[in-house]
Amino acid sequence: MQNNLVVGAKATHSKTIGECDVYGYSGITGDFNPYHVNEEYAKTTRFKHRVVPGPLVLSFCTTVLGMKIPGQQTILRSIEASFLYPCYIGDTITVEAEITKIEGNKITLCMTCVNQNNELLVKGSAFTSVPKGLLK
Repeated sequence: MQNNLVVGAKATHSKTIGECDVYGYSGITGDFNPYHVNEEYAKTTRFKHRVVPGPLVLSFCTTVLGMKIPGQQTILRSIEASFLYPCYIGDTITVEAEITKIEGNKITLCMTCVNQNNELLVKGSAFTSVPKGLLK
């Protein structure tokens, strides 16, 4: 757990999304949408290439929440997100979380995810709680 759990505190996590990430996600979830796994099909769409499933991109937010800020022992209570721009296989994404509110042991964070071109892919909020006593 971080010691700097104050409003305005930030943390980030970056990840390059590989083909294996998309196929692993598809295998776990059963989401074999051709937008994600069929390059020939994707070429015929407005995206022109396979897109990474939005929930997979969003899942990297939990890396920040559970490992960096608020950190280990965090319980994710809810998350709200808007998908604004597609993520493609090979993109490097950076997730940033910023604490916007602390009430007791409940922490609200603003979440953003951008690609290597600084295009905003996902924007949202996360609502978490931490064990009582971890916040001073």
